[in-house]
Amino acid sequence: MTGLLCVAMAFVSGCTTNVRVKHEFPTVVSKPMDMSAVLVLDRKFRNYQARPNSKTTIELGASQVDLFSKAFSGLFTPLTVVSSKEDAGPDTDLVIIPSVREVQLATPSDSYLNVYEVWIKYNLDIETADGMPIDSWFLPAYGKTPDSYLLSRGVAIEAAAVVALRDAGAKLLLDFFRIPALYGWMQQQSATMTEP
Repeated sequence: MTGLLCVAMAFVSGCTTNVRVKHEFPTVVSKPMDMSAVLVLDRKFRNYQARPNSKTTIELGASQVDLFSKAFSGLFTPLTVVSSKEDAGPDTDLVIIPSVREVQLATPSDSYLNVYEVWIKYNLDIETADGMPIDSWFLPAYGKTPDSYLLSRGVAIEAAAVVALRDAGAKLLLDFFRIPALYGWMQQQSATMTEP
């Protein structure tokens, strides 16, 4: 009997949760800026799998590619999405390279709350076409389930991750052009273009 109990406990403690976030975001309805941009979504970003703890994997790649592509399409026209910085080419105004710094997860057993929470920390390197850095912008995103009642662990983590991705998209649309270094660069470009 003791042997069976030990086997059962080993099985439970060894269980892992693999979550694949499968969500398509709506097309952004906004008036994009008449400025060309290249969005670099490299292989690591496209296939990104977070490992917030030893027993959880969250596959964010496909959903975050969809989110960033649609969000930046609402910010710039034309927008070109490429897989490598080398594909950017010289005929663009800006090159934007997002990456994931970290993903954190809190479960009811961690926080003693009846919710699952996900934090995604992004970094966006913003450069000119010739590689001059404009800024490296930190973009934090947060999502949680309303509650975890009747939700399996995997479904709850996916739901919280989708809310976090929506939060990232909203911050991109609201705050991207407010980044001080980017705003200053755009003002400088505008002044240069209007000079006689």
